[in-house]
Amino acid sequence: MEEKLSSVAKKFTPSPIQELSDLAQRCNAINLAEGFPDFPAPSCIKNAAVSAINSDFNQYRHVQGICDELALIMKRMYGLNVDPLTDIAICCGQTEAFASAIFAIIDRGDEVVLFDPCFETYEACITMAGGIPVYVALDPPQWTLDPDKLMRSFNSRTKAIVLNSPHNPTGKVFSIAELEVIAEACCKWDCLAITDEVYEYITFDNQKHVSLASLPGMQERTIITSSLSKTFSVTGWRIGWAIAPPSAASAIRNIHVKITDSAPAPFQEAALTALRSPAEYFETLRAEYQSKRDFAVELLTSVGFQIQFKPQGSFFLFAELPKNCLLSDVEYVKELIKQAGVVVVPGRGFFHGESSLDQSSKECCSYQSRYIRVAFCKSNATLTAAARKFGELMNATGYPRLHF
Repeated sequence: MEEKLSSVAKKFTPSPIQELSDLAQRCNAINLAEGFPDFPAPSCIKNAAVSAINSDFNQYRHVQGICDELALIMKRMYGLNVDPLTDIAICCGQTEAFASAIFAIIDRGDEVVLFDPCFETYEACITMAGGIPVYVALDPPQWTLDPDKLMRSFNSRTKAIVLNSPHNPTGKVFSIAELEVIAEACCKWDCLAITDEVYEYITFDNQKHVSLASLPGMQERTIITSSLSKTFSVTGWRIGWAIAPPSAASAIRNIHVKITDSAPAPFQEAALTALRSPAEYFETLRAEYQSKRDFAVELLTSVGFQIQFKPQGSFFLFAELPKNCLLSDVEYVKELIKQAGVVVVPGRGFFHGESSLDQSSKECCSYQSRYIRVAFCKSNATLTAAARKFGELMNATGYPRLHF
């Protein structure tokens, strides 16, 4: 059978994040690898889902009310005028919305600009569509965007740029100045932008998420993708959306229908309750995640990790291995599982080859193997247990035994 597989299928391997999460489950380890909350979703939206199921909203369904609510939210938050009848496609999570957006606009040979490091799904979708990923490295330790480097990545073959802010894995929130540089490049080269804004409500230290589509000249060339998953702790519900100019939104809807036909009907109904949550809900969400971020930063700093960049948003911490650690990121993660029963993600999976960096091959390899990603979207009990596990590794010198 293997020889009958497509060339695309042969290129793909299991997600290391999912593999590590599976390992965590088998080993009964603490899972700080996968970005899903291990605490309950809000009762009101769970009750809304149960009510929808009991009311027999269980068949193929499109809930126009979600589009109506999203249009109101876009106007209130970003000043965008969105037509709920023509500009929104409801999909099975942000992942499908993003994939459908790529399939809607990318032809074979089109180039798509990505920021490095980045989430693995983007490259996979672009490759399946026949596109060519072009990586622009964000400069550590603050993960800043070099405008000259970005401009050099555009050419006549550039069809789109992908922007994820707040950013996975670093927790960076792109500044207004950086967004303006991206918008300038898009307008200059007449290309599109696809944004992943799933962490839009999870920002810290008075940072504010700004949608690229709200900048002058960008709404007509931007496809926004997002979902309920992160904001409402329902990653398994798979309710997401794409917001785009009418022609792109129509194409995305058509692709969605051909692939999955309908997002889960009862969860679409429950989405109405979620999207109508009061402002206090989002304020509490930010405060609670900021507390968890601070706990994670303090924990990793106490065991020698280098935290030169404190996440500004999302629920991930991208931490550099201690200076005296001779292990690679992969080796460290393996030892952490064995010795502490804690699972995190090696950072190299978010980097994409030597071309991502203007450095020598040796420096690139070293750079890409010095980070781990920690998901702090966990209950206080889980985070406290992880802290205890890390503490047990500390030896008399005050450094984890893993370092040697």
